Parts: sequence; C-alpha cells; structure tokens
Amino acid sequence: MIEQDTIKLLRECDAGIQMGVSAIDQVLDHAQSESLRRSLTDSKAEHDRLKEELQTALERFGDEGKNPNPMAKTMSTVKTNMEMMMKPTDATIADLITDGCNMGVKSLSKYLNQYAAADESAKDVCKKLIAMEEQLAKDLRGYL
Repeated sequence: MIEQDTIKLLRECDAGIQMGVSAIDQVLDHAQSESLRRSLTDSKAEHDRLKEELQTALERFGDEGKNPNPMAKTMSTVKTNMEMMMKPTDATIADLITDGCNMGVKSLSKYLNQYAAADESAKDVCKKLIAMEEQLAKDLRGYL
C-alpha cells in the first residue's frame, strides 16, 4: 500500500508540474512587465528543479510518471488562448496563472489526503509543489 500510494502521489505531482510549466510557457511571451516575466521565469525554474527531484523519486520505483489529462490540458490551452486574444494584459496573465495555481493546490491537497499511505519523501515533494503554487499566486496578486 505504501509503495502504491507513493507512486500515485508522485505521478499526480508530475502531471501537476507539467501543467504548471505548460501554462507559464503559454503566457510568458505576452508578459509586458519585466517583474512579471521574472516571477514567471523564476517559478518555471523552480518547477523544473522539483521535476528533477520528482523524476529521481519515480525512477526508484521504476515508474516514468504521468502526463496531464489531455482534455484538461486542451481546455486550459483553449481558455488561455481565448483570454489572451481578447485582453492581452499582465492582469489577464495573472488571473489565468492564479486560477491554475488555485486548481493545482486544490488537486494536490486532495491527492495528498487520498494517498495518505505514501512515504514521507513523496509527501514532501507534494507539499513543496503546493507551497510553490501558493507562493506564485501570492506573487501575482499585484498584477490582478
């Protein structure tokens, strides 16, 4: 049970990181403010570092991770493209990314509870990702 929950939790974190990086990539070139661009770039780098830690953990279990749900990713992309076409501002970027962060925190918190038997290192990775998402949402409040 511990190993199964650990792998499942790590997989969900993997999918979450991929969604976060993808969302940042979609809006980064549209950022007008240098400080917003820096916040997004720094967050993407943090996600990439955590992804490496996550991959190492998954490799210990012989697992390749998990891609985000294709439907969720497609819907996110469509929404982002529509919003950016209608109103290509830093406020729109902050709104989109904040919504993504909030959904990520909600989902990851659910998985943290659902896979309660996961080992502490997997829970720590999940908690780091939750903290990163909460921090990014907080950092973007000034652009809303």
